[in-house]
Amino acid sequence: MSRLPAYRPQSAPPAATAVGAHPLSALPAAAKAQAKPAAQPWLLQARVQRVLLPALVGLVLLLVWQGVVTALDMPPYLLPSPLQVFQTLLSDWDVLVGALWVTVKITLLAFGLATVLGVLISFVLVQSKRIETALFPYAVLLQVTPIVSVAPLIIIWLQDPMLSTVVCAALVALFPIISNTTLGLRSVEPDLDAFFTLHRATRWQQLLRLRIPSALPYFFGGLRISSGLALIGAVVAEFVAGTGGQGTGLAYQIMQAGFQLNIPRMFAALFLISLTGVVLFVLMAWCTRSALRGWHTSELGRD
Repeated sequence: MSRLPAYRPQSAPPAATAVGAHPLSALPAAAKAQAKPAAQPWLLQARVQRVLLPALVGLVLLLVWQGVVTALDMPPYLLPSPLQVFQTLLSDWDVLVGALWVTVKITLLAFGLATVLGVLISFVLVQSKRIETALFPYAVLLQVTPIVSVAPLIIIWLQDPMLSTVVCAALVALFPIISNTTLGLRSVEPDLDAFFTLHRATRWQQLLRLRIPSALPYFFGGLRISSGLALIGAVVAEFVAGTGGQGTGLAYQIMQAGFQLNIPRMFAALFLISLTGVVLFVLMAWCTRSALRGWHTSELGRD
């Protein structure tokens, strides 16, 4: 008869916690302190680094620029130093800020016009695949046509310098909104599309409750691109128009500074144009985060 193994008592199981108590409540105070993530120093936070790192790179580039100009003793009509550009920006502020407002006004009007037209055209294109096939190549043709070649015709036809520059800039900024919004309206989850079709949703209901929410990330991506293109189109249209006088933008100030070999003023005007483009991009990025932060994966988890 085989012998059974001897019974060996095991250690008693840990005392069960109370029903409904949090698991961390049974841990000691030191373990609880270690369970909480430590706060990062503010220099290591992602939100701070997004501003600090580009600012440091820009400061290094400015110092190198200033050092090269000073070491080589370059004249201002060839390459002014950042200090000279800053002094010119302060001394010619009244002239430059007036020209900046004209350029910004043209940019905003063109951007608004391009947004409205682009969204309306996208709504028409998604109604039928045949309509999109018939009309979308003309949108591509509008994009690949240089605005410099058609701007003189627009200026002659409209005869209003402000209106013609707005239309030219809007044509430059139009295609990204059409392309991105149309792609977004088409990029609908098949299951959701089948769900709306199963419940016999109308085209209007599908557009408002399914296609527009699905297209918002693409639409805001198009806005970020289009805002910069509107500024570029405004400057190019001002160059082509070549109008002078009081109601002129920064493009005229650049041309006038080039004729007079006032290179520091030219750099100051270029700085204002670049700063305007950065502000527009940051504004569009803020609009994107405000609209998509609560539900879309591209913005979830960001600081």
